[in-house]
Formats: sequence, structure tokens, C-alpha cells
Amino acid sequence: MAKKQFKAESKQLLNLMIHSIYTHKEIFLRELISNASDAIDKTYYTALTDESISFNSADYYIKLIPNKTSRTLRIIDTGIGMTKEELESNLGTIAKSGSLNFKKENEIKDGYDIIGQFGVGFYSAFMVADKVTVVSRSLGSDEGYKWESEGVSGYNIEPCAKEDVGTEIILHIKQNAEDENYDEFLEEYRLRSLVKKYSDFIRYPIKMDMQESRLKEGSEDEYETVVEEQVLNSMVPIWRKNKNEITDEDYEQFYSEKHFGFDKPVAHLHIKTEGTVRYNAILFIPEKTPYDFYTKDYEKGLELYASGVLIMNKCPDLLPDYFSFVRGMVESDDLSLNISRELLQHNRQLKLIAKNLKNKIKSELESLLKNDREKYEAFYQSFGRQLKFGTYNSFGADKEDLQDLLMFYSSSEKKMVTLAEYVDRMKEDQKYIYYAAGESVERINKMPQTEMVLDKGYEILYLTEDVDEFAIQVLMNYKEKEFKSVSASDVDLDTEEEKKEVETQAKDDKALFDKMKEILGDKVKDIRLSKRLKTHPVCLISEGNVSIEMEKILKTMPGNQNITAEKVLELNPGHHVYASLKDAFEHDEEKFKLFTDLLYNQALLMEGLSVEDPLAFSNNICKLMA
Repeated sequence: MAKKQFKAESKQLLNLMIHSIYTHKEIFLRELISNASDAIDKTYYTALTDESISFNSADYYIKLIPNKTSRTLRIIDTGIGMTKEELESNLGTIAKSGSLNFKKENEIKDGYDIIGQFGVGFYSAFMVADKVTVVSRSLGSDEGYKWESEGVSGYNIEPCAKEDVGTEIILHIKQNAEDENYDEFLEEYRLRSLVKKYSDFIRYPIKMDMQESRLKEGSEDEYETVVEEQVLNSMVPIWRKNKNEITDEDYEQFYSEKHFGFDKPVAHLHIKTEGTVRYNAILFIPEKTPYDFYTKDYEKGLELYASGVLIMNKCPDLLPDYFSFVRGMVESDDLSLNISRELLQHNRQLKLIAKNLKNKIKSELESLLKNDREKYEAFYQSFGRQLKFGTYNSFGADKEDLQDLLMFYSSSEKKMVTLAEYVDRMKEDQKYIYYAAGESVERINKMPQTEMVLDKGYEILYLTEDVDEFAIQVLMNYKEKEFKSVSASDVDLDTEEEKKEVETQAKDDKALFDKMKEILGDKVKDIRLSKRLKTHPVCLISEGNVSIEMEKILKTMPGNQNITAEKVLELNPGHHVYASLKDAFEHDEEKFKLFTDLLYNQALLMEGLSVEDPLAFSNNICKLMA
């Protein structure tokens, strides 16, 4: 029989298919199983309108038969089969989709859907096979036909004997190449793992004969190898079940089976949506961070399915970065897929799903915060940093989504609190939400700058993570209350009488400040008296957008060595050291220089900054002691 030729453009597409379209060769099995499932679905739809055809789901299945000796993999289905004309049309013309045509011509009901959207899926077989044989007998026909091809050279179609309705695809697996292992597609364990990965939720059983080792009957230590037919797939996905039928243990088992994490999730969401876009989703909020979460190797994203078939292992476009810790899956049959069904084309449906998921996750976290504070705090300990990064990285664009989820340690409550809780406790005369940034709660407790704010009875939020102050500055305010650092130069808590007293003394001591500024040079922007200090003689405060704490963080990053905060040295006029400083200014110039240097370096140390010359600082202390 003369070999038939593919059309010229089909040859080019077939060559592209074999070498370029699919990222992973293992995808071929997903495609062929999907086509087999479609064939059974077509029988189901035909039976709906033809009373002579009975459809008993127990009679329909897909079977894999690997044979290492002949190097063949057979994929058998009991579906509708194909006539000679359909073999010619569907397999002879690449990119013609019999499934898609069937879908257009038939009204799909009862929750079933045809998976196949592109005829190219069948040709993925040539990535792993050097010859493909298709034997098929169509429903209502007594005669079978065989289609056979070795690739771009063309194909043959001829009559053949086939006892049952359905299709059998025989892949003649390629020999191993230097950098390619094709033997794996003849291994039972590998085929089983691929079915579980991509086709676990195909609605019909996918069977394969599996070798098992078991004890011989009547023996206690003698084993025998037996072969038994096993179903490889789960068939009914958990997300399509009624929520009332699923227990918390079922969700946790699914979380574990899908390797979403080794922890126990603090919450899960089961979403079923109809309307503009239809989709199902099960999302999990973990309790603990994966080991690589804060590394560049971590990949965010949800598993994406179409009609029960895994399309993408991680679809990043479904989650904003600040919710990248969420694990789970989404299934939708409304998405536009590209030619290989591996990647999504950017489309309106995807954006709608992503927006809806974001709102659902936010609502779930808010509910957890309100109704199960202990669980939320466990979650926040692991992922609060990510929420704050989200606030900062979006330059406040996602403020409404994130600000009510943020928590910080409170000076008055001695525990983590939300911004809403802080504002609810604010005093009537309080203008600002006060915060202090430092390396730890213990370190902040000892900061000189907190003394006056605490003395006035105001609550302070402690920012102890490197991202905290950056996030707060981006937020700018919460419920119309502006954030104010206790270390800012414009903290205004003095009474008019106190201000006048300080201004008068500052005028009297102007020559002292000028001399200190001359000694310190550009190390400080200014030197002034302050009432914010109670028990400490001195402190540093900052002016401008970069605080002292931010300076420390930025200088740990490459390229930021020249970034410095504008520092002001504040002196406590009520401290006995200030009296000694004035006395030295009036009577002993060398001692005054010594005091100035020591006070400046003392202020640096209290801020956690390094002194510029540790040896000189040590020698100056010795001079003072002497």
C-alpha cells in the first residue's frame, strides 16, 4: 500500500512537535491518556442521544502495557474508536482536533467535558517513539483499521482485524541515546508515577499489570512474584466532592500526599465558583516555612488542572508574591491553553481567578486572626515577614490587602498586636502611632529615645525585623493616624513651658554646642538639648527619610555603603553629666574634647553602631578614669 504524505506545513509542525513544543518528554503519556479519556467521553455523549447504546461506566477503562522485550508501550482504551475517515482526518492532518470538533458539535452536560483541544497532543508520542501504530475500531462498525507512521516520512492506513470497539496505540520506544534515557518509559514504577503526577484525576480507571512480591501461601519466609492488575489513578479528585463529605483529616491527607509540606496546615480553603469563570480550588495556609522559602530557589505557584489533567506543576500567576506561601491547586476548564497545554497564555480568565483567590486568602487570614488567634500567631511567626515585604515591595499599592494582617510587639501589652488594636487603645490626645526600631525587644526596651514616650503613657510598637521600618514608611498612616518613630527629630511631646525652658537654656549654651559641633565635624548634623531623655545623658536621633536603624540594614547590602542617616546628637540638660560637660567647657578644653568624644561614641554604641576608632575610645575612657 502506498504511503500517504503529510502536508508540507504538517511536516514542519510535526518536526517542531518532536523537538520544541513540549518541555518534558514525559508529557506524551498525559496527552495520550487524555485522548483516551476523550474517546470514552464521546461514547457517553453518543449514548445520551442513541437509545441503542448503553453506557455502563464499569465497562470503560484505559490500560497501559509496557513490554521491555519488544520495546513497546501499548495504551488501550474502550472508547468510541475511529473510522478510516476519522483516522485520516484526525491523525493525517496535524493540529486538527477531533475532540474539539466533537465538543463544538455536541452540547456538553452533566459536568463532563472533553479534554482534548488540539490535535497536536497525539504527536507528542514521536518524542519517545520512532514508530507509532494506531489500531482502532469505531462504535457501530464491524471493521478495524490500522494507522502507522515513523514520523515526517508519512503514514499508512489499512484494514485490520480488531475484536472490540476502541483504540490501541502502540509506541515503539526509541533506543537510549547518549544524553537521553527512553528505557524509563518501559518501567512500571515510572509509568505509575507519571499517571499519578499528570492523570491521577482522569475519571476512568487507568490500569496496568504490576509485579508484586508476596509471601507464598503457607510459608513464613518464602516469597513469590505475582502479577496483578492495578488501578493507578484516584479518579475522583477531592475538590469535586461535596464539602460536607470531606473531613479535616481528608484535607490534611491530601496536603501530605501532594507533598505541599511536612507540617500540618493552619487552615484550608475549598472553593467552588460558578459565573464569569468556573473553577475549583483547594488552598492551604502552612504553619511553617519551607527550608528554601526565603531563597532564590523557592518557586511560588499553585498546581493547575484542566478537566482533571495537570497542566502546570506551579502556576505563579495565580498568587501575588506576598501570598507565595499558599500551597494547593486550581482546576478550571475555561482557560485558554497554548498549543502544548504546558503554559498558559495570559488571559482574562486567569486574572479573574487570581483576583478572586487573593481576596479569598485575605478573608481566610482575617477570619483566622479574629477566631483563632493562637493559630494565626503561629502562622505569622513563619510568614509575617512575607506580608511586610509585600507591603514594602508594592510601594503601598497593596496596603488595603495587607495592613490589617500585620502584627508588631507592643510595649504595653507585652505581646503581638495588630494596628487596629493599637489604634483602638490610643489616648484621646494622641496624634501618632509611635514605633521604635531595633534588633530585639530587649534592645528596644533599653533605648533612651523611648523614655519620654513611655513616660507620657503612650504605647510603642517594637519593630524588630529588618523589613519592618521600610514597610511602615510605605504605609505612612493607618486609619488617618500617622506613624512616628520615637527616634525622629520631630517627636513633639513637650509642654509649652518645657519647650520654653529648653529654648532658653539652648540659647545660653549656644557657644558650647558650637564648640562640640566643631570637634565632631560632619559626624552629626546638629547638637541640641532635649526633654525626651530621662535617665540617659545622650542619644542620637535621625532626620530625613533614612533612620539610623535603616542605615544599619542598608549597609549590609552591596552598593549601599555611602548611605547614612542624618544624625542629631541630643543632650539631657537634667543629667549630672551635662553639668560636668559645661564645667569642662568653661575650665578645661582638653577635658571638654574628651567628654565630647566619649558622649558621641556612647550614643553610637547605644544605637548598635560601631565606634570609629575603638582604640582611641578605650584610651579616652582610661584618661577619664585616671
